[in-house]
Amino acid sequence: MGSGASAAPQKALLIGCGIAGPTLAMFLQRIGVEAVVYEAGDEPRDGAGAFLNLAPNGLAVLETLGIVADVEKYGTHTTSTAFLNHKGKVLGENPAQTLLIKRGLLNKALREAAQDRGVRIEFGKSFESLEHTATGVVARFADGSTAEGDFLVGCDGIHSKTRYTVLPEAPRPEYTGVIGTAGYTRSDQAAPADGVMRMSFCLKGFFGYQTIPGGEIYWFENFHQAAEPGRGELDKVAHETWKKQLLAKHRNDHHPVSAIIESTESGIIGYPIYDMLSIPRWHRDRVCLVGDAAHATSPHVGQGASMAMEDSIVLTKCLRDLPTPEAAFAAFQSLRKERVEKIIKEGRKTGNQKAAANGFQRAVRDLVLPFFLKIGVKATDPVYSYRVDWDEPVRRAAPVQA
Repeated sequence: MGSGASAAPQKALLIGCGIAGPTLAMFLQRIGVEAVVYEAGDEPRDGAGAFLNLAPNGLAVLETLGIVADVEKYGTHTTSTAFLNHKGKVLGENPAQTLLIKRGLLNKALREAAQDRGVRIEFGKSFESLEHTATGVVARFADGSTAEGDFLVGCDGIHSKTRYTVLPEAPRPEYTGVIGTAGYTRSDQAAPADGVMRMSFCLKGFFGYQTIPGGEIYWFENFHQAAEPGRGELDKVAHETWKKQLLAKHRNDHHPVSAIIESTESGIIGYPIYDMLSIPRWHRDRVCLVGDAAHATSPHVGQGASMAMEDSIVLTKCLRDLPTPEAAFAAFQSLRKERVEKIIKEGRKTGNQKAAANGFQRAVRDLVLPFFLKIGVKATDPVYSYRVDWDEPVRRAAPVQA
């Protein structure tokens, strides 16, 4: 900890073993803080969920930790993204390179890297409540157990239990009006494993896919739906129901969109897409929120995982250089708030632009998109090129609010 902190060992309680939890634990270990990660699930779910593209700014954080290779072995690189209209005409291309990886395997890679470095991860620990003590915090879990530490960090995602335990007045995540679906398949109708992610503005949805070495196809689809589904409602939709619905939406779009959907024999998932611009405060006393628990972005700009990783290194630097957890948490929010809110707004804007209501709007979009793509590529440069210098000290502590 920073100057003035106790020389006694510090202990952090981290709630959630997704992306932020293990990453933050490894950084805290660097500054002599013992971090224990508590995960509500009884066991890892390495095969669950869709996939994501990890951006260069996120990979840079992993490089600082020295674990890029640990993560890359579970993914494949996207060398560029091509944008097409519903007829298959290429409208433009973004040459940015990212790492395509299944979310479950990213979680697995980070968890394994943390455990290899001696980080303790406990499963079956559903966070229930919190008690402040004279010197720290006590977390209580649903199984009746407790854990005591000097501070606690909520790394438990967009529907964070930690958030509403310590900040009950915090706003709720907002449904963006978009439903996401995704699946994995193999088909000789798709483009080869050439490193290109192909994204199409279709008539009734937005479809993207990439074939990876070995022939597996990762695909996703977004469509607009005004009514917000109930919590867990889409989890109950059967694969065949999704398949029939998506084939109906895309029957008039270019080849091989329908062929890819048709070839998917099982496992199509659906999920409502939420975001949360940012709650007014990310911390209270000796509790802080990171990643989606503090500021959730939609997946449309591919920055959710990278933002969680950036949070982890910035928060650790604040804890390293400032005298108390309270001061560190306040500085952390001050340093991160502007950047993440800008990215969240861009994500919402991008999601809203994925659908054109009629032929005229589609024609205008196809005409102007190449121009706006060039602007967009330049606009992503500050996002992708952002780097957190581990050795640069945090010199300014934001005021701690009551």
